Amino acid sequence: MDTSKYLLLFFLTTLLLLPSPTTASPNITAIFAFGDSILDPGNNNRLSTIFRSDHPPYGIDFPGRVPSGRFSDGKLATDFLVSQLGIKELLPAYLDPALTDRDLLTGASFASAGTGLDDLTASEANVLTLNAQLRNFMQALQRMRSIAGQQEADRVVENALFMVAAGTNDMLYNFYGLPLRRTYSLSGYQDLLLQNLENVIRTLHSTGARRVAVVGLPPIGCMPVSVTLGSLVPSFHMLQRVCVDQQNSDSEAYNAKLKALTSRLQATLPGSRVVYVDVYTPIMDMVISPAAFGLEKTTEGCCGLGSVEMGPVQCACSKVPRSIQVPILGCCSSHTINLLVSCQQIPTRTSSLPPRLNH
Repeated sequence: MDTSKYLLLFFLTTLLLLPSPTTASPNITAIFAFGDSILDPGNNNRLSTIFRSDHPPYGIDFPGRVPSGRFSDGKLATDFLVSQLGIKELLPAYLDPALTDRDLLTGASFASAGTGLDDLTASEANVLTLNAQLRNFMQALQRMRSIAGQQEADRVVENALFMVAAGTNDMLYNFYGLPLRRTYSLSGYQDLLLQNLENVIRTLHSTGARRVAVVGLPPIGCMPVSVTLGSLVPSFHMLQRVCVDQQNSDSEAYNAKLKALTSRLQATLPGSRVVYVDVYTPIMDMVISPAAFGLEKTTEGCCGLGSVEMGPVQCACSKVPRSIQVPILGCCSSHTINLLVSCQQIPTRTSSLPPRLNH
């Protein structure tokens, strides 16, 4: 199955699980996104940070071939989702000066590339913490109330889908890369991240959010930057471009805890639907069987030098002609190429956007 068919399959499955006009619960009429680069459509364009993608080669498949600030070659998962739901064509960045109060009534993204569930991750990157993103959402809520009235704004929030995706940068850079948090055990650091995530979800619930989808960790050991670093460490796979198994196991352990957290919050937050979105499984499917998805490479990025995939932001493939780029899974050292990210943010294996989101 090629990637485009894989993407279509996930979309169709998702739409089957989303509410229909005949259900008792209203359709999802807005999407609000929080987290890191997976959901950031350009908020970092307004920040003084190196974690920006408003330059080539980003955006080569975006409408108009414009680098919009998305860490992607084209659209993000949330862009595809709002389009499939018939809400609007793209999910805009909250910090985009062109964003209007009326735009907010159908959703916006507050995400900031480079951030994490640990405030230290965001401060090191000079990007928005999750708490700062929540404060921006509070401002947005006031803007919505000012234009539509409190009752209508609260209705929008209650029937919106809230997406949260963060944690990868914490592990990749704060724990594995620069050991800023090595005073914690692995399990202890995961617990810290999950406690912070729980606080985010509870805060969203207090504002009226009732449908929350939380994205789990990908197989971090298969990200191009992890593969490169692993190939330089004799105890891993010296000079071999293979996944770092221990980091993948760590991701699985975190995701197991995250599943338990979402189940607990689902049971304890009144009227809530809190679900875990599995991105680990579909990405590993592509890593293990790349040809089945029309891929040629899964441990190299499109924006590196093949054997060297280092650094969180800058891409070397701005000098590589598009005609010689090949189908791959990674875009830059720590970002998944647009088409596949879009699949993995919306996969609906039984735990992702299940029917209970729609009741």
